Amino acid sequence: MNHTKRKKIICVIPAFNEEKNISRTINDVKKYVDQVVVVDDGSSDNTFKKAEAEQVTVIKHCLNRGQGAALQTGNEYALDQGALVIIHFDADGQFTAREIKDLIKPILEGKAEAVIGSRFLGKKSGMPWIKEWIIMPIGRLVNKILLNVTLTDPQGGFRALSRKAVSMIDIENDGAAHCSEILYKLTKQDISVLEVPITVKYDSFGQAIMGGKGRGTGGMRIVVDLIIAKLIR
Repeated sequence: MNHTKRKKIICVIPAFNEEKNISRTINDVKKYVDQVVVVDDGSSDNTFKKAEAEQVTVIKHCLNRGQGAALQTGNEYALDQGALVIIHFDADGQFTAREIKDLIKPILEGKAEAVIGSRFLGKKSGMPWIKEWIIMPIGRLVNKILLNVTLTDPQGGFRALSRKAVSMIDIENDGAAHCSEILYKLTKQDISVLEVPITVKYDSFGQAIMGGKGRGTGGMRIVVDLIIAKLIR
């Protein structure tokens, strides 16, 4: 994808034990951005080697710190590389890479500084019913009460942020509650935020009530993290 340096678009992919998916995800994303940065968050499998083989930038955490920490590492690196737009994209293959164009368009056109992909704006995602009708409504309510965040998908992990937006926030929650933290800090800083519809593929259901797999770390655990963060803020 050819852009002038002024429009440098970097995609940050946090990855933990994603050796089965990382190569495909990288190659899907490459078509739509100028640079891919994979942050291997202490994987115990071959995620790091597989990502390196795709000739992209790979940063490794020695320990598994959590997706929020991986994204913060990626943000810092992307800013240092001169990125004007930074994409956050999961390594597990659930997101659709061609929709990157939909997320970056409002930023490139000057209509927003942050664009969040929403699973609740019309595109079908096949979301498991327990997540769609129990976990997510609870999540939206908690985000509204605690953080005054009213977006349709406050736990969406597919987002595009301008350089200005990323420069004004630090992700302090290492776990899955970082999604809400990002939105809270963006709104607190009066950063303009838009939502656009996205498609998410649920090949396997990784999110349980208190436990889970990968980014699907338990929905209620996210709620607990948000409450704790609010109390100690």
